[in-house]
Amino acid sequence: MASLLLAGTAFPVSASTTPLTKAVKQNFDGEIQNNTLAVSPNETQAVVARSGQPEVIVYDLTTGTVSAVLKHFNTPRNIVFAPDGKSFYVSDSSLGLIERVDASTFETREYYAAGPGAFGTVLSKDGKTLYINNQASNAVISMNTETKIANAVITGFSQPRQGVRLSPDGRVLYVTNFVSDKITLVDTATNKIIGEIGGFNKIRAISVTADGKTLFAANSGNDTISVVDTTAQKVIDTIPVGKQPYGAALSPDGKFVYSGNLGDNSVSIIDVQTRKAIATVKGFNEPRQAIVFTADNRYAWVLNKDLSISRIDRETQRIVSTIKR
Repeated sequence: MASLLLAGTAFPVSASTTPLTKAVKQNFDGEIQNNTLAVSPNETQAVVARSGQPEVIVYDLTTGTVSAVLKHFNTPRNIVFAPDGKSFYVSDSSLGLIERVDASTFETREYYAAGPGAFGTVLSKDGKTLYINNQASNAVISMNTETKIANAVITGFSQPRQGVRLSPDGRVLYVTNFVSDKITLVDTATNKIIGEIGGFNKIRAISVTADGKTLFAANSGNDTISVVDTTAQKVIDTIPVGKQPYGAALSPDGKFVYSGNLGDNSVSIIDVQTRKAIATVKGFNEPRQAIVFTADNRYAWVLNKDLSISRIDRETQRIVSTIKR
């Protein structure tokens, strides 16, 4: 069992500290693979990683070229941009750290202790709280990004991995539990568990509608996307998709869900209103949960196994370009 910092304690590491990342050689749960893609708010940068590769790649989306390759990570799990786009956070399950990296210089500005097993992360809209899933300790950390002090360490989970989302109003945190195949609901005001939803099969990525009433969850165990009524806290429908779906990304207009299907190298497109898969886009290389939409709804970026990014034209439902290293 990995150890965690207690709520109200700080991690005594500064940006000027000699990088302690080199001290850890062994991977945490290396057999558990995931990929991650974060796009800057102004959509000029994309930052990608795959947990099986000890590096983070930064792409310039305006030129389609590599801006930087950061090689000091061990098992990078998740990446999220700060609201102002000036930095991004990278979780590393082997190092037990979250690093805040400057988006211009690519230097690490802050370290946050999360304990070995740090997987999925989600940032509050104001950027002041980072929620961190810790698979090893079966806990979620509510981290103050300004003080680097944990607001709370919430326990009672079963291997929370990549899947974690906030409701649009920020009041509820949805955490996936891979072992029990459930979603746990946490009140962010009290940091207390307030509910649990079951009925999934190897649950992966999740997304929540703008009104907070509906949640979509990928089931890699039975090739479906679950539709969840968050008020009733139950699954109300299941939608067949491709093989081994990991993704369940909701488009900005709330009309479609894109599922990255690892098993058949495809992306399924689901109509939210009819709850049916209306198209399948092929030509990917093991797409997982890393799917991001442009703010204008015109395109979707999908990360491939080789850390290239394919861009889908949402009108034609075809891959129109791919950025490679």
